[in-house]
Amino acid sequence: MSNKIILASDDVDFFEYIIQKLKIRKSDEIYRFNYESLIKNYQLIDSSLVILNSEVLNGDIYEILKLLENNPCIVFALNDNDEIKNKFLKKGAVDFITPFNTDEDIQIKVNKALKIVSLLDKNKYYRKFLENNNFISKYNEVYIDYKLILEMELERINESSIPSVLVAISPNEKSKFLLSSNQIELAILSCIRKDDILMTYAANKYFLLLYNTNVEAAKNIWKKIVSKVPEKIYAGFASVLYKKREHLINEVLNRLHEAINNEKSLETNKDFSDSFASINFKNYKQEYEKNLEKIIIPVFYQIQQKYNNKLWGINVLQEVENGVYRLLLKSKYRNGELKITSPGFSKVLIDVNYSNKSNSQRISIESDEFEAGFLEDVIEQFISDFKREVEDGNT
Repeated sequence: MSNKIILASDDVDFFEYIIQKLKIRKSDEIYRFNYESLIKNYQLIDSSLVILNSEVLNGDIYEILKLLENNPCIVFALNDNDEIKNKFLKKGAVDFITPFNTDEDIQIKVNKALKIVSLLDKNKYYRKFLENNNFISKYNEVYIDYKLILEMELERINESSIPSVLVAISPNEKSKFLLSSNQIELAILSCIRKDDILMTYAANKYFLLLYNTNVEAAKNIWKKIVSKVPEKIYAGFASVLYKKREHLINEVLNRLHEAINNEKSLETNKDFSDSFASINFKNYKQEYEKNLEKIIIPVFYQIQQKYNNKLWGINVLQEVENGVYRLLLKSKYRNGELKITSPGFSKVLIDVNYSNKSNSQRISIESDEFEAGFLEDVIEQFISDFKREVEDGNT
Protein backbone atom coordinates (compact mmCIF):
# COMPACT_ATOMS: atom_id res chain seq x y z
CA MET A 1 0.00 0.00 0.00
CA SER A 2 1.37 3.43 -0.95
CA ASN A 3 1.76 6.29 1.49
CA LYS A 4 0.74 9.84 0.58
CA ILE A 5 3.02 12.49 2.09
CA ILE A 6 2.44 16.23 1.74
CA LEU A 7 5.48 18.51 2.15
CA ALA A 8 4.66 22.17 2.82
CA SER A 9 7.15 25.04 2.81
CA ASP A 10 7.91 28.33 1.11
CA ASP A 11 11.59 27.34 1.11
CA VAL A 12 12.23 25.08 -1.91
CA ASP A 13 15.50 23.83 -0.40
CA PHE A 14 13.47 22.20 2.39
CA PHE A 15 11.88 19.70 -0.01
CA GLU A 16 15.15 18.11 -1.11
CA TYR A 17 16.53 18.20 2.42
CA ILE A 18 13.61 16.35 4.04
CA ILE A 19 13.19 13.84 1.18
CA GLN A 20 16.78 12.71 1.75
CA LYS A 21 15.91 12.05 5.40
CA LEU A 22 12.90 9.89 4.56
CA LYS A 23 13.11 6.35 3.28
CA ILE A 24 10.74 6.85 0.36
CA ARG A 25 9.51 3.76 -1.48
CA LYS A 26 8.75 3.79 -5.19
CA SER A 27 5.06 3.32 -4.42
CA ASP A 28 4.90 6.32 -2.05
CA GLU A 29 3.40 9.56 -3.36
CA ILE A 30 5.10 12.85 -2.47
CA TYR A 31 3.42 16.23 -3.05
CA ARG A 32 5.04 19.64 -2.61
CA PHE A 33 3.07 22.76 -1.70
CA ASN A 34 3.97 26.29 -0.84
CA TYR A 35 1.80 27.67 1.92
CA GLU A 36 -0.47 29.75 -0.30
CA SER A 37 -1.45 26.78 -2.47
CA LEU A 38 -1.72 24.53 0.61
CA ILE A 39 -4.26 26.88 2.19
CA LYS A 40 -6.25 27.12 -1.05
CA ASN A 41 -6.37 23.35 -1.51
CA TYR A 42 -6.51 22.09 2.06
CA GLN A 43 -9.98 20.57 1.54
CA LEU A 44 -8.54 18.28 -1.15
CA ILE A 45 -5.89 16.88 1.19
CA ASP A 46 -7.16 13.60 2.54
CA SER A 47 -5.58 10.48 4.08
CA SER A 48 -2.13 12.07 4.01
CA LEU A 49 0.76 12.72 6.34
CA VAL A 50 1.65 16.43 6.23
CA ILE A 51 5.15 17.65 7.11
CA LEU A 52 5.19 21.42 7.70
CA ASN A 53 8.32 23.54 7.67
CA SER A 54 7.48 26.08 10.35
CA GLU A 55 10.28 28.62 9.98
CA VAL A 56 8.65 30.68 7.23
CA LEU A 57 5.12 30.92 8.64
CA ASN A 58 6.01 31.43 12.29
CA GLY A 59 2.80 31.91 14.32
CA ASP A 60 0.53 31.43 11.29
CA ILE A 61 1.33 27.73 11.28
CA TYR A 62 -1.21 27.33 14.09
CA GLU A 63 -3.91 28.24 11.58
CA ILE A 64 -2.55 25.65 9.14
CA LEU A 65 -2.65 22.98 11.84
CA LYS A 66 -6.28 23.88 12.50
CA LEU A 67 -7.17 23.62 8.79
CA LEU A 68 -5.48 20.21 8.55
CA GLU A 69 -6.89 18.78 11.78
CA ASN A 70 -8.15 15.65 9.97
CA ASN A 71 -4.64 14.81 8.72
CA PRO A 72 -1.69 13.95 11.00
CA CYS A 73 0.89 16.76 10.83
CA ILE A 74 4.58 16.74 11.78
CA VAL A 75 6.18 20.14 12.31
CA PHE A 76 9.80 20.62 11.22
CA ALA A 77 11.60 23.54 12.85
CA LEU A 78 15.18 24.69 13.30
CA ASN A 79 14.52 25.66 16.90
CA ASP A 80 14.70 22.82 19.42
CA ASN A 81 13.05 24.88 22.17
CA ASP A 82 10.73 22.75 24.36
CA GLU A 83 8.27 25.62 24.79
CA ILE A 84 7.83 26.03 21.03
CA LYS A 85 7.59 22.25 20.59
CA ASN A 86 4.86 21.95 23.23
CA LYS A 87 2.88 24.79 21.64
CA PHE A 88 2.81 22.97 18.30
CA LEU A 89 1.80 19.70 19.94
CA LYS A 90 -1.02 21.42 21.84
CA LYS A 91 -2.25 22.94 18.58
CA GLY A 92 -2.66 19.50 17.04
CA ALA A 93 0.71 18.42 15.60
CA VAL A 94 1.32 14.70 16.14
CA ASP A 95 5.10 15.16 16.36
CA PHE A 96 7.98 17.63 16.11
CA ILE A 97 11.36 17.20 14.38
CA THR A 98 14.48 19.36 13.98
CA PRO A 99 17.86 19.04 12.18
CA PHE A 100 19.17 17.71 15.49
CA ASN A 101 17.17 14.50 15.06
CA THR A 102 19.03 11.62 13.44
CA ASP A 103 17.74 10.14 10.20
CA GLU A 104 16.63 7.10 12.18
CA ASP A 105 14.68 9.29 14.65
CA ILE A 106 12.95 11.09 11.80
CA GLN A 107 12.01 7.83 10.08
CA ILE A 108 10.59 6.42 13.34
CA LYS A 109 8.47 9.53 13.89
CA VAL A 110 7.26 9.49 10.26
CA ASN A 111 6.36 5.78 10.43
CA LYS A 112 4.35 6.36 13.63
CA ALA A 113 2.46 9.19 11.92
CA LEU A 114 1.81 7.01 8.84
CA LYS A 115 0.27 4.36 11.09
CA ILE A 116 -2.13 7.05 12.33
CA VAL A 117 -3.02 7.82 8.70
CA SER A 118 -3.70 4.12 8.12
CA LEU A 119 -5.89 3.92 11.22
CA LEU A 120 -7.86 7.00 10.12
CA ASP A 121 -8.36 5.38 6.71
CA LYS A 122 -9.80 2.27 8.35
CA ASN A 123 -12.09 4.42 10.50
CA LYS A 124 -13.38 6.16 7.36
CA TYR A 125 -14.05 2.77 5.77
CA TYR A 126 -15.97 1.54 8.83
CA ARG A 127 -17.87 4.81 9.07
CA LYS A 128 -18.92 4.51 5.42
CA PHE A 129 -20.13 0.99 6.14
CA LEU A 130 -22.17 2.26 9.12
CA GLU A 131 -23.64 5.09 7.03
CA ASN A 132 -24.58 2.80 4.13
CA ASN A 133 -26.31 0.39 6.50
CA ASN A 134 -28.21 3.13 8.35
CA PHE A 135 -26.43 2.70 11.67
CA ILE A 136 -25.04 6.23 11.83
CA SER A 137 -26.00 9.56 10.27
CA LYS A 138 -24.05 10.87 7.31
CA TYR A 139 -22.70 14.12 8.70
CA ASN A 140 -22.42 13.77 12.49
CA GLU A 141 -21.67 11.07 15.06
CA VAL A 142 -25.35 10.28 15.61
CA TYR A 143 -26.61 6.68 15.77
CA ILE A 144 -29.88 5.93 13.99
CA ASP A 145 -30.99 2.61 15.53
CA TYR A 146 -31.32 3.76 19.14
CA LYS A 147 -32.98 0.52 20.27
CA LEU A 148 -30.08 -1.64 19.14
CA ILE A 149 -27.50 0.73 20.66
CA LEU A 150 -29.37 1.06 23.96
CA GLU A 151 -29.81 -2.70 24.24
CA MET A 152 -26.07 -3.29 23.86
CA GLU A 153 -25.00 -0.40 26.08
CA LEU A 154 -27.47 -1.19 28.89
CA GLU A 155 -26.07 -4.70 29.10
CA ARG A 156 -22.55 -3.31 29.40
CA ILE A 157 -23.57 -0.65 31.93
CA ASN A 158 -25.45 -3.10 34.13
CA GLU A 159 -22.65 -5.67 34.07
CA SER A 160 -19.99 -3.14 35.08
CA SER A 161 -22.25 -0.98 37.32
CA ILE A 162 -21.23 2.21 35.50
CA PRO A 163 -23.36 5.13 36.79
CA SER A 164 -24.93 6.61 33.64
CA VAL A 165 -27.75 8.90 32.58
CA LEU A 166 -30.09 8.81 29.58
CA VAL A 167 -31.32 12.19 28.34
CA ALA A 168 -34.30 12.66 26.00
CA ILE A 169 -34.01 15.88 23.98
CA SER A 170 -36.63 17.70 21.91
CA PRO A 171 -37.60 21.18 20.71
CA ASN A 172 -41.16 22.34 21.37
CA GLU A 173 -43.83 22.59 18.68
CA LYS A 174 -42.62 26.02 17.54
CA SER A 175 -38.86 25.43 17.80
CA LYS A 176 -38.84 22.20 15.81
CA PHE A 177 -39.62 24.17 12.63
CA LEU A 178 -36.93 26.78 13.37
CA LEU A 179 -34.03 24.44 14.16
CA SER A 180 -32.18 22.15 11.79
CA SER A 181 -31.00 18.74 12.97
CA ASN A 182 -27.43 19.85 12.28
CA GLN A 183 -27.75 22.80 14.69
CA ILE A 184 -28.97 20.57 17.51
CA GLU A 185 -26.49 17.77 16.83
CA LEU A 186 -23.43 20.05 16.65
CA ALA A 187 -24.44 21.80 19.87
CA ILE A 188 -24.76 18.47 21.70
CA LEU A 189 -21.62 16.89 20.24
CA SER A 190 -19.50 19.93 21.12
CA CYS A 191 -20.40 19.55 24.82
CA ILE A 192 -20.07 15.80 25.39
CA ARG A 193 -17.16 13.39 25.72
CA LYS A 194 -16.00 10.90 23.09
CA ASP A 195 -17.45 7.95 25.01
CA ASP A 196 -20.94 9.48 25.27
CA ILE A 197 -23.47 8.41 22.64
CA LEU A 198 -25.99 10.52 20.74
CA MET A 199 -28.93 8.71 19.08
CA THR A 200 -31.87 9.97 17.04
CA TYR A 201 -35.36 8.66 17.87
CA ALA A 202 -37.50 11.00 15.72
CA ALA A 203 -37.03 14.08 13.55
CA ASN A 204 -34.99 16.64 15.55
CA LYS A 205 -35.40 14.48 18.69
CA TYR A 206 -32.62 12.60 20.41
CA PHE A 207 -31.50 10.26 23.16
CA LEU A 208 -28.14 11.07 24.75
CA LEU A 209 -26.33 8.45 26.83
CA LEU A 210 -23.85 9.96 29.29
CA TYR A 211 -21.39 7.62 31.02
CA ASN A 212 -19.82 7.86 34.47
CA THR A 213 -22.15 10.61 35.58
CA ASN A 214 -25.30 11.33 37.59
CA VAL A 215 -28.43 13.36 36.86
CA GLU A 216 -27.10 16.48 38.55
CA ALA A 217 -23.91 16.44 36.44
CA ALA A 218 -25.96 15.67 33.33
CA LYS A 219 -28.06 18.79 33.96
CA ASN A 220 -24.89 20.89 34.07
CA ILE A 221 -23.88 19.49 30.67
CA TRP A 222 -27.39 20.30 29.45
CA LYS A 223 -26.95 23.97 30.46
CA LYS A 224 -23.91 24.17 28.16
CA ILE A 225 -25.85 22.56 25.30
CA VAL A 226 -28.81 24.93 25.70
CA SER A 227 -26.47 27.95 25.56
CA LYS A 228 -25.37 26.88 22.05
CA VAL A 229 -28.87 26.42 20.59
CA PRO A 230 -30.65 29.58 19.33
CA GLU A 231 -34.19 28.26 20.00
CA LYS A 232 -35.90 26.63 22.99
CA ILE A 233 -35.19 22.92 23.49
CA TYR A 234 -36.07 20.63 26.39
CA ALA A 235 -34.65 17.59 28.13
CA GLY A 236 -35.76 14.79 30.43
CA PHE A 237 -33.25 12.86 32.56
CA ALA A 238 -33.22 9.33 34.00
CA SER A 239 -30.58 7.23 35.73
CA VAL A 240 -29.78 4.16 33.64
CA LEU A 241 -28.41 1.54 36.03
CA TYR A 242 -30.34 -1.74 36.33
CA LYS A 243 -33.27 -0.68 34.13
CA LYS A 244 -34.70 -2.42 31.09
CA ARG A 245 -34.74 -0.57 27.79
CA GLU A 246 -38.51 -0.06 27.43
CA HIS A 247 -38.92 1.04 31.04
CA LEU A 248 -36.02 3.47 30.70
CA ILE A 249 -37.33 4.95 27.43
CA ASN A 250 -40.82 5.47 28.87
CA GLU A 251 -39.37 7.05 32.02
CA VAL A 252 -37.11 9.49 30.21
CA LEU A 253 -39.79 10.46 27.66
CA ASN A 254 -42.23 11.13 30.48
CA ARG A 255 -39.62 13.38 32.12
CA LEU A 256 -39.09 15.16 28.82
CA HIS A 257 -42.77 15.88 28.39
CA GLU A 258 -43.05 17.00 32.00
CA ALA A 259 -40.34 19.55 31.19
CA ILE A 260 -42.18 20.68 28.06
CA ASN A 261 -45.51 20.94 29.90
CA ASN A 262 -43.96 22.89 32.77
CA GLU A 263 -42.94 25.55 30.25
CA LYS A 264 -46.35 25.92 28.72
CA SER A 265 -48.03 29.25 29.13
CA LEU A 266 -51.04 29.60 31.42
CA GLU A 267 -53.13 30.35 28.40
CA THR A 268 -52.13 27.08 26.72
CA ASN A 269 -52.89 25.12 29.87
CA LYS A 270 -56.28 26.77 30.09
CA ASP A 271 -57.07 25.59 26.58
CA PHE A 272 -56.93 22.00 27.79
CA SER A 273 -57.84 22.06 31.48
CA ASP A 274 -59.23 25.30 32.93
CA SER A 275 -61.68 25.71 30.07
CA PHE A 276 -63.29 22.42 31.16
CA ALA A 277 -64.56 23.92 34.38
CA SER A 278 -68.08 24.10 33.11
CA ILE A 279 -71.17 23.44 35.20
CA ASN A 280 -72.88 21.73 32.30
CA PHE A 281 -71.40 18.21 31.89
CA LYS A 282 -72.46 18.01 28.25
CA ASN A 283 -70.59 21.21 27.46
CA TYR A 284 -67.61 19.97 29.46
CA LYS A 285 -67.54 16.70 27.48
CA GLN A 286 -67.83 18.48 24.13
CA GLU A 287 -65.06 20.93 25.03
CA TYR A 288 -62.81 18.14 26.26
CA GLU A 289 -63.28 16.04 23.12
CA LYS A 290 -62.75 19.07 20.89
CA ASN A 291 -59.41 19.84 22.54
CA LEU A 292 -58.38 16.20 22.35
CA GLU A 293 -59.22 16.16 18.65
CA LYS A 294 -57.16 19.33 18.08
CA ILE A 295 -54.10 17.39 19.19
CA ILE A 296 -54.72 13.95 17.68
CA ILE A 297 -56.08 14.67 14.19
CA PRO A 298 -53.20 16.96 13.03
CA VAL A 299 -50.61 14.49 14.35
CA PHE A 300 -52.33 11.56 12.61
CA TYR A 301 -52.48 13.58 9.39
CA GLN A 302 -48.78 14.56 9.57
CA ILE A 303 -47.76 10.95 10.20
CA GLN A 304 -49.81 9.78 7.21
CA GLN A 305 -48.21 12.42 4.99
CA LYS A 306 -44.75 11.50 6.24
CA TYR A 307 -44.99 7.72 5.85
CA ASN A 308 -47.59 6.81 3.24
CA ASN A 309 -45.97 5.11 0.23
CA LYS A 310 -42.60 5.23 2.00
CA LEU A 311 -42.76 2.12 4.19
CA TRP A 312 -42.42 -0.55 1.49
CA GLY A 313 -45.65 -2.51 1.67
CA ILE A 314 -47.02 -0.93 4.87
CA ASN A 315 -50.10 1.32 4.64
CA VAL A 316 -50.90 3.97 7.25
CA LEU A 317 -54.63 4.55 7.91
CA GLN A 318 -56.65 6.42 10.51
CA GLU A 319 -60.14 5.97 11.93
CA VAL A 320 -62.21 8.13 14.28
CA GLU A 321 -65.47 6.86 15.75
CA ASN A 322 -67.37 7.69 18.98
CA GLY A 323 -64.38 9.26 20.72
CA VAL A 324 -62.01 6.44 19.74
CA TYR A 325 -59.02 7.40 17.59
CA ARG A 326 -57.13 4.69 15.71
CA LEU A 327 -53.91 4.82 13.69
CA LEU A 328 -53.60 1.57 11.71
CA LEU A 329 -50.56 -0.03 10.09
CA LYS A 330 -51.30 -2.76 7.57
CA SER A 331 -48.89 -5.04 5.73
CA LYS A 332 -49.44 -8.29 3.83
CA TYR A 333 -49.13 -10.55 6.89
CA ARG A 334 -49.28 -8.23 9.92
CA ASN A 335 -51.45 -5.42 11.25
CA GLY A 336 -50.81 -2.93 14.02
CA GLU A 337 -53.18 -0.61 15.85
CA LEU A 338 -52.57 2.43 18.04
CA LYS A 339 -55.83 3.32 19.80
CA ILE A 340 -56.46 6.49 21.83
CA THR A 341 -59.35 6.82 24.28
CA SER A 342 -60.15 8.90 27.33
CA PRO A 343 -63.05 7.17 29.13
CA GLY A 344 -62.89 9.18 32.36
CA PHE A 345 -61.86 12.59 30.97
CA SER A 346 -58.93 12.71 33.42
CA LYS A 347 -56.45 10.44 31.66
CA VAL A 348 -55.67 9.65 28.04
CA LEU A 349 -55.08 5.95 27.29
CA ILE A 350 -52.95 4.84 24.35
CA ASP A 351 -53.18 1.13 23.53
CA VAL A 352 -50.73 -0.43 21.09
CA ASN A 353 -51.71 -3.83 19.68
CA TYR A 354 -50.39 -6.12 16.98
CA SER A 355 -52.15 -8.88 15.05
CA ASN A 356 -49.66 -11.45 16.36
CA LYS A 357 -50.32 -10.24 19.95
CA SER A 358 -46.63 -9.47 20.61
CA ASN A 359 -45.40 -6.26 22.27
CA SER A 360 -48.90 -5.03 23.18
CA GLN A 361 -48.79 -2.20 25.68
CA ARG A 362 -50.85 0.54 27.32
CA ILE A 363 -49.63 4.07 28.02
CA SER A 364 -51.58 6.26 30.42
CA ILE A 365 -51.02 10.02 30.69
CA GLU A 366 -52.80 12.85 32.51
CA SER A 367 -55.08 14.82 30.20
CA ASP A 368 -53.40 18.15 30.87
CA GLU A 369 -49.99 16.62 30.02
CA PHE A 370 -51.12 15.10 26.73
CA GLU A 371 -49.68 17.12 23.85
CA ALA A 372 -48.66 16.71 20.20
CA GLY A 373 -44.95 16.14 20.81
CA PHE A 374 -45.65 13.29 23.22
CA LEU A 375 -48.06 11.67 20.78
CA GLU A 376 -45.56 12.00 17.91
CA ASP A 377 -42.92 10.20 19.98
CA VAL A 378 -45.28 7.33 20.83
CA ILE A 379 -46.36 6.93 17.19
CA GLU A 380 -42.77 7.04 15.87
CA GLN A 381 -41.87 4.26 18.28
CA PHE A 382 -44.99 2.29 17.28
CA ILE A 383 -44.04 2.55 13.58
CA SER A 384 -40.42 1.64 14.28
CA ASP A 385 -41.46 -1.48 16.24
CA PHE A 386 -43.93 -2.52 13.56
CA LYS A 387 -41.36 -2.08 10.76
CA ARG A 388 -38.94 -4.28 12.64
CA GLU A 389 -41.59 -6.98 13.14
CA VAL A 390 -42.39 -6.95 9.43
CA GLU A 391 -38.70 -7.08 8.45
CA ASP A 392 -38.01 -9.92 10.89
CA GLY A 393 -40.99 -11.82 9.52
CA ASN A 394 -39.65 -11.47 5.98
CA THR A 395 -36.19 -12.84 6.79
